[in-house]
Amino acid sequence: MARRAAVLLPPWLWLLFLVAAPVAVLLAIALAAPGDGVPPVSPPFRWEGGRPVWQGGEALEVLREEGWHLAAFLRSFRTAILTALACLLLAYPMALGIARARPERRTLLLALVLLPFWTGFLPRVGAWIGLLRDGGWVNGVLMGLGLVESPVPLLYTDGALLLGMVHAYLPFAVLPLVAALTRLDPSLEEAAADLGASPAAAFRTVVLPLTLPGAAAGFLLVFIPAMGEVVIPELLGPPEARLVGRVLWEEFFRNRDWPLAAAVAVLLLLVLIPPIRLFQRLEAR
Repeated sequence: MARRAAVLLPPWLWLLFLVAAPVAVLLAIALAAPGDGVPPVSPPFRWEGGRPVWQGGEALEVLREEGWHLAAFLRSFRTAILTALACLLLAYPMALGIARARPERRTLLLALVLLPFWTGFLPRVGAWIGLLRDGGWVNGVLMGLGLVESPVPLLYTDGALLLGMVHAYLPFAVLPLVAALTRLDPSLEEAAADLGASPAAAFRTVVLPLTLPGAAAGFLLVFIPAMGEVVIPELLGPPEARLVGRVLWEEFFRNRDWPLAAAVAVLLLLVLIPPIRLFQRLEAR
């Protein structure tokens, strides 16, 4: 028993100080009252006549009464769903090609999928800004081919936002699908073909059902970080695209309303707990 406790103590301490303690601090800030000091928070209680009087919880009331925070969550949810679905649609043919390649080529193809991670995140987003701006390459090609007479507004649109999100998170959808497809027995597809199934029918009836756990894991791996994305909506999205990440940044750094920002962060954490738990269950299976 003592040996087991000694083995489990370091990871439990790690989780306590690096996971539980920050969440507890965030919750305490969310329940506190705004202040003028550094940090700009006040204790949730004040003393009057020798008795504590509750003065916190204003941030929770703001979240309950003001609808634009809920609108930011809904827009973030929609953007994350669209990003995850688009990543899956692109990831399936890529994962099929990698899984069915020869083993000596599979490593190279996986390295190409991970190649964007070898560069910084901001330079990749900056490259999309250069491509999509009015004087960028995309508009240059369109005008050179005579398809348009003037630059098309591509940057700072919902399409540019979705494009940047899919480009950033596509590898997270490809890798789980590659793992699921490489474990798939090829004889199952051969049996379906022998029974007269077309390649499309074999994929729909054999490959797709057997790789659904991998697809679900890829969907969640994209959806979870996309819900709180900050940089891509700020640099590529339209000005009115007030996603949760942008709301958090504004409340923390522009408005300096730390209790409200912490309340939004706690709400985002509560929203993401169910998909995280679902991903853990799928990974365990």
